[in-house]
Amino acid sequence: MNKVTSTPAEAVADIPDGATVMIGGFGGSGAPIELIHALIDRFRATGSPTNLTIINNNAGNGAIGIAAMIKAGMVAKMICSFPRSSNADAFNSRYLAGEIALELVPQGTLAERIRAGGAGIPAFYTPSSYGTELAEGKPVEEFDGKMYVRERWLKADFALLKAQKGDPLGNLTYRMAARNFNPLMAMAAARTIAQVADLGEPGSIDPAEVVTPGIFIDRVVAVPDPQQEEVLVRTGVVY
Repeated sequence: MNKVTSTPAEAVADIPDGATVMIGGFGGSGAPIELIHALIDRFRATGSPTNLTIINNNAGNGAIGIAAMIKAGMVAKMICSFPRSSNADAFNSRYLAGEIALELVPQGTLAERIRAGGAGIPAFYTPSSYGTELAEGKPVEEFDGKMYVRERWLKADFALLKAQKGDPLGNLTYRMAARNFNPLMAMAAARTIAQVADLGEPGSIDPAEVVTPGIFIDRVVAVPDPQQEEVLVRTGVVY
C-alpha cells in the first residue's frame, strides 16, 4: 500500500478539534517542524483544529513548533516532562493566565506510558514520583519492600513524526538522537504521520535497519530539507 501524501498540509488535513496528538522530538531533535506548521497554517485559515491535547517531551521554545501552536491558541492541554525549558514564553504566559492545562510526567514515566500504549499494556508500576504531588490520587503498592506508583498508558488519536529515511510502505529509520520518542509514538497512536528527509523506493531500506515498520505508519510525506527548531529559535524566527 502506497502511503505517500503529496504535501504536509494534505498529511494533517483531517486532524479534528479536540484531538490528542503525540509529537516526536526531544527539544528540536526529531521534531516534525513542517507537519506542525502545516497544522498551524490550517488553523489560521479555517480556525481548526483547536482544543488539542499535545503529548511531547516539552512545551516548545521560542515561537516555533509546539510553542507556535500554543501561542496561536490551538492547545488546551500539554502532557510533558519539561514545560519550562529554555525560552518557553508561549507556554508560561498561557499557563499563568489559566488558558492551558498541564499534566506533568517524569521523563522516564512519559516514555514508558507511551510505550505501554503501543504495547497494549493499560498500566504499570514505577517508583518515580512516589511521595510527591505528582503521585497524589494514584494507586500505590509495595513490591519487595519498596513503594511504587501505578501509571496508566498514554495513547493518541494522531502522532506526528520526523524520520531520516522512509519508503512508500511507511518503513522508517531515524538520524541519530532524532530517534528519541518517535518510534514509541508511532505505535501508540491510532493514526501516525511521518515526514521523511529521504523518501526512497520500496526495498531501498535494508530490512535490518528499519526501526519503525510500515505497519505502524498511515501517511508519509517527503520533506527533503527539514528545518531545525534550535536554528530557527536562535535566529529569532517568529511564525
